[in-house]
Amino acid sequence: MNELVIISGKGGTGKTSIVGAFASLAKNKVLCDADVDAADLHLLTDPTVRERHEFRSGHKAVIDSEKCTACGRCRELCRYHAISEDFRIDPIDCEGCGVCVYFCPEKAIAFPESKCGEWFISDTRMGPMVHARLGIAEENSGKLVTLVRQKARALAEENKLNLLLTDGPPGIGCPVIASVGGASGVLIVTEPTVSGRHDMERVAQLAAHFRVPAMLCVNKFEVNPQTAQAVERFAEGKGLRVLERIPFDTAFTKSMVQGKTIIEYDEKSPGSLAVKRLWEDIEDVFLRSLQS
Repeated sequence: MNELVIISGKGGTGKTSIVGAFASLAKNKVLCDADVDAADLHLLTDPTVRERHEFRSGHKAVIDSEKCTACGRCRELCRYHAISEDFRIDPIDCEGCGVCVYFCPEKAIAFPESKCGEWFISDTRMGPMVHARLGIAEENSGKLVTLVRQKARALAEENKLNLLLTDGPPGIGCPVIASVGGASGVLIVTEPTVSGRHDMERVAQLAAHFRVPAMLCVNKFEVNPQTAQAVERFAEGKGLRVLERIPFDTAFTKSMVQGKTIIEYDEKSPGSLAVKRLWEDIEDVFLRSLQS
């Protein structure tokens, strides 16, 4: 089982558009959207949900008014000022630390596990897909990313599919760490801007820390060729494999408006042809090397 995770270091580099295009080209794969905080791969794949599950993690305190004696101990201890004068807990202000639960002399505070979001197993025209939706302002996204990857891997093994194609989250935080750990390799999609280079350098360091082989693709290369070349030189100096450049192509946006991948929308556009060469590079230098 090989897993290729596509990451970016920052948002807006075109990562999900390229993952969608790969989904149109790759065979024997399961799609996995690990960008649970802002999932959008479903906009291109139009999934039909066949399994829906709750994701529960973390806790929120709830006061039982019948048991509460209004002694005030919980309000004294709560550092987040989440408990009102009439002893009601604001679920938004509550951080789930549990101090009030443990020190309540009347044991009047429950501490149920919270529903943070949902995860799904779906069918798409490109194959099976596992994805999720984290609730607004909810935490524990790293745990949900791990769960989604585990379920996607199990689905691939169940269906005897040998490739897991994962759309990773932006940044370098907990969700990204949860998405790249144990992966066969990562493709970093960046853009020729100062922030694109900076965030690419950070995510490349992250991949190196976890000893995950990394490749680089510069999207919208000709927008700033000088910066794009500097990005590629840095990547080569760090031992990253620099692959096909992707040109700026309005077909990417037009295809998204129609809910299609760029390959489906116009397979002969400059962007489509470049993505096809990029996928061929990945098959040649990465996937086949893992199989040998």
